[in-house]
Amino acid sequence: MFDADGKLLYVGKAKNLKKRLASYFRKLGLAPKTAALVGKIASVETTITANETEALLLEQTLIKEWRPPYNILLRDDKSYPYVFLSDGAFPRLSIHRGAKKAKGRYFGPYPSAGAIRESLQLLQKAFQVRQCEDSYYRNRTRPCLQYQIKRCKGPCVEGLVTPEVYAEDVRHSVMFLEGRSNALSDELSAAMQSAAMNLDFERAAELRDQMALLRRVQDQQSMEGGTGDVDVVAAMVNPGGACVHLISVRGGRVLGSKNFFPQVGIEEAGSEVLLAFLAQYYLGSAERDLPSELIVNAQHEDYPTLIAAIDAQRGRELSISYRVRGTRARWQQLAVTNAEQALGARLANRQHVAARFEALAEALGMDEIPQRLECFDISHSSGEATVASCVVFGPEGPLKSDYRRYNIEGVTAGDDYAAMHQALTRRFSKIKDGEGKLPDILLVDGGKGQLAMARDVLQELAVPDLTLLGVAKGTTRKPGLETLYLNDASNEFTLPGHSPALHLIQQIRDESHRFAITGHRARRGKTRRTSTLEEVAGVGPKRRRELLNHFGGLQELTRASTEEIAKAPGISKKLAESIYEALHSE
Repeated sequence: MFDADGKLLYVGKAKNLKKRLASYFRKLGLAPKTAALVGKIASVETTITANETEALLLEQTLIKEWRPPYNILLRDDKSYPYVFLSDGAFPRLSIHRGAKKAKGRYFGPYPSAGAIRESLQLLQKAFQVRQCEDSYYRNRTRPCLQYQIKRCKGPCVEGLVTPEVYAEDVRHSVMFLEGRSNALSDELSAAMQSAAMNLDFERAAELRDQMALLRRVQDQQSMEGGTGDVDVVAAMVNPGGACVHLISVRGGRVLGSKNFFPQVGIEEAGSEVLLAFLAQYYLGSAERDLPSELIVNAQHEDYPTLIAAIDAQRGRELSISYRVRGTRARWQQLAVTNAEQALGARLANRQHVAARFEALAEALGMDEIPQRLECFDISHSSGEATVASCVVFGPEGPLKSDYRRYNIEGVTAGDDYAAMHQALTRRFSKIKDGEGKLPDILLVDGGKGQLAMARDVLQELAVPDLTLLGVAKGTTRKPGLETLYLNDASNEFTLPGHSPALHLIQQIRDESHRFAITGHRARRGKTRRTSTLEEVAGVGPKRRRELLNHFGGLQELTRASTEEIAKAPGISKKLAESIYEALHSE
């Protein structure tokens, strides 16, 4: 279904197209969201496929490519993270997400990075297998803090642990990650008794502590008791939105869970949302792990088609179960309860944010409630690696897909006004060119100077009138004492510390600061990991190596003149001039 401008609005499939289309175009009984879709439809195109499986695969391909606004869209579709155990004499445990290219073993998937960190933290305490980066590990000459606090055996330093002892700790870690906790506990118990019989009480105490940690995890894992690899998926829908809760079970052990809040463009039943989620989630990524069984909280007649499509695309069969008993029934109920709670909390937070927007409109004397707020902030370290951030809020909360960062170039180091001018110019030039959305309120983290800079930029670009709000920290820089400037430095006012409007301003200001400083740190770290020579055209890895070998290091190369640089192997006079300019550009 397309609108008058040819923009794709909705993609659907049906065995009976006439019946399906007629359900949209009836005169009475349409839900408000569905009526809104129908009001925009200008044309409908159809594609005939050989069977239902092909229709489902085509539908998911089109949804993934075009993201139609009235389809049920899975927005957080990142692949699940895994625990990765590297190869080598002293392997490393770490979090891994993405393609499995490195040599080693992968355990998982885990529903979230938080679930993995909990497992790694436990393994670090129990078995002390290293988790540091390989580059850090290879360059150690003495053990780090992790060794001192008994979180690592110190394989980076020769003589602290033998490969045989370390391999045994790795084997125990693997048993835990494979879900063989009971067998591991039995083995540790037998080893503890043997150590005690041999009067090796220190070793027996270590094994006792390891068993205590494992027992604590087994006690927390109250849902353990099933078998197999299962994903338990429950969908809840109400007029305010939808939530899908997914519990990941591997080897009969619950690894954790995750909430998804798909975009629901028109009124849909829970079974329709569930089917759309399963199709996009398991057909959308070829790398996503497939369980052997799905347990769901609603039935749908198209599940056989979905199973056939997954088999056709992934070459693996799975079953979908609705009526389950015992442990599986407890998993199913747990997923339903979590979906209900998460959706309720999300809607309550949305209402809370909406109330803050209403309070802000009242505080600023606006006739209508603003729908889009943008806030800009600048972050740098003594002028180094300056980054500007733009964060966006709507009545439903942060609009993270609209966040932007701007790497600031060509301004005097530490000149926040010039950096703000460049960021605002780059942002609002798109508005002038007819791209992007215009905010209702533009917040600038700063006082009168930043506000004046923002006003000048908007006047230069002839941007239509919008509300400007400067947010200056008070004299003590404590939250609640901010001074606000509305449109002009002469219009200065404050809000009481309990004001919901002030809380919204503080929230978006703090978020812009967090987003800016995160970008700045990443840029600064990249700069410090990068050689200045890498920016010089014509100087590749081989020439960089030869230059550094010729001069004995970057410091001596920096001191060299153009003529001296030209004497290095493979360096022409013109290239030497470019290298000299790059090294002395500041």
